[in-house]
Amino acid sequence: MSIFVSILGLAFLILVHEAGHFFTARAVGMSPRKFYIGFPPALIKTRRKGIEYGIGAIPLGGYVKIPGMHRPAPSDVDMYFAPALAEAPHLLAPAERIKQALVEGDMAAARAHLPELEGSIDATKLSPRAARAAQRGLRELADGLGEDAYWRQRAWRKVVVIFAGPGANLALAIALFFALFLIVGGTATRTVELVSPDRPAAQAGLMPGDEIIAVNGQPVEPEDISRHITSSEGKPVRLTVRRQGEVISLRPVAPREDQGAYRLGFRLDAESLGPAAALWQSVRLTGIVTKEIGAALTRLVRGEGREDVASPVGIVQGSSNALEQGVETYLWVLGLLSLSLALLNLLPLLPLDGGHIAFSIVEGIRGRSVGREVYERVSAVGIALVLLLFFVGLSNDVGRLGD
Repeated sequence: MSIFVSILGLAFLILVHEAGHFFTARAVGMSPRKFYIGFPPALIKTRRKGIEYGIGAIPLGGYVKIPGMHRPAPSDVDMYFAPALAEAPHLLAPAERIKQALVEGDMAAARAHLPELEGSIDATKLSPRAARAAQRGLRELADGLGEDAYWRQRAWRKVVVIFAGPGANLALAIALFFALFLIVGGTATRTVELVSPDRPAAQAGLMPGDEIIAVNGQPVEPEDISRHITSSEGKPVRLTVRRQGEVISLRPVAPREDQGAYRLGFRLDAESLGPAAALWQSVRLTGIVTKEIGAALTRLVRGEGREDVASPVGIVQGSSNALEQGVETYLWVLGLLSLSLALLNLLPLLPLDGGHIAFSIVEGIRGRSVGREVYERVSAVGIALVLLLFFVGLSNDVGRLGD
């Protein structure tokens, strides 16, 4: 059940991300054609007011199809209509008129010739494969030549629409942190609030309400407790607690490695915060995590920290483990995942959002679109890097499952 809830949580983060793109695109005058969670083939889909909503079979992300992400190119005519032209040579003349207009950069003429080609295709009997490719080509060209096409928009509009996805995840993370700081509290105390069953802390005899006053005989403050346990590197740790006025030394237990740190499996109580303090702490935590993620990416560039990379498999597993420790822990992890999703999507790599933002800024400075071939080459590099990270994370997750 916890795995299922974790998958739903990840799907929710994707939904928030794509909703940011979707609603912002509509707000600035672009009309999205599709809104999907996951990637095709579609498991479920429906069409309302000209927009196709669906759930894809590949749960690795999601997407919103915004019309005309790239300026139509002459090669598009060859790519989409080649099967139809091979079966019906009389379609060559209207197709060539569109292609020539695209060569000359006359988008109005290309758009004007489109109905002629569409009528000829509708009147021609084609094989199912050629017909599907031709219809898709007509839709793509119509979208790319339309007034609401993405590539036609001013740079600020494009940046706003693309940033809205990561921005929605960033806003969700801060909102979750704010709510948790407000409800649960922010400043940790030495009093134990929760002890996870079947974890080392429970085996040692730690109980909710205990006040931890020493670790391995050393007196500790709240901020020292986690550091002492983590620095043990798995060696047995002895807690000294105050329970109902009596000082008790618990039996030593070895912490377990969990998500890159050694833990005993308990949570400390925290002092409540007011709205202003909760908001400040949520923003402060966002800044700290952002800095840590940036440092982790820097280590990856240097060839270090490979073992810290996780795929969606590891993310779901980690979320499931957090859920087993309580809803509050799970919500903390969900907020961190939302923040991570925002930051990683802002990397200046195509096809990530950060890559589209970088190209939109470059196009705004140049005053004209970047050539399709440049997009394709940079996208190939970006996709290769993203796939590399995915497979590194997947290999790490498989190794952890085997431990």
